[in-house]
Amino acid sequence: MQFELLPDADAVAARAAQFIAATARDSVRARGRFVFAVSGGRTPWLMLRLLAREDVPWPDVHVVQVDERLAPANDPDRNLTHLHETLLLLSPLAPEHLYAMPVEATDTTAASRGYAATLQALAGTPPVLDLVHLGLGADGHTASLVPGDPVLDVSDADVAVTESYLGRRRMTLTYPIIDRARHILWVVTGADKVTALAQLRAGNRAIPGGRVCTDNATILADRLAAPLA
Repeated sequence: MQFELLPDADAVAARAAQFIAATARDSVRARGRFVFAVSGGRTPWLMLRLLAREDVPWPDVHVVQVDERLAPANDPDRNLTHLHETLLLLSPLAPEHLYAMPVEATDTTAASRGYAATLQALAGTPPVLDLVHLGLGADGHTASLVPGDPVLDVSDADVAVTESYLGRRRMTLTYPIIDRARHILWVVTGADKVTALAQLRAGNRAIPGGRVCTDNATILADRLAAPLA
């Protein structure tokens, strides 16, 4: 696992945008496309705004979701709402290259299988994503892999639906597909992440984030999240 400490959240967002753009260029040169899974959060939305200004081979970029709340279209809680406001509004990403999790479906279990099939069509069987961007909650969760949820033990599906967490059920990528990714980029900012980040760096499997494979992982953190680093 690589670790980079930056002064503040803005610097983390800028470095993350540069990292993603460089990985996109490398992926397109090597395989002809870049399949990127993105999470939500305040710093990531800034990261995506900055990514829109980077040198990115946009015609060959495909963006999928790491997780999404089961909420109506255009709901401010939806990560997709913010993806539209950042990547689609500010970059030349083709709208058909943004693959929304089907969280409005009546049968979300069947919908999660359908999304897994979409990932296979994009990234092979089993799908290997070029880059998975992850955040870290103060409770150690990442994606929508939250403490105590049965989804933590899913090993036979790449996409699953959680129980309620902070008032919403969610659809999420699971450990198997996250761990197969060629690159994992952690973006961690804020003083409320100090304990969780220390546990993540120590590989503490007591938190959900600590169970993610570290072989191809990079952490970008600010000084608030890692004051003693």
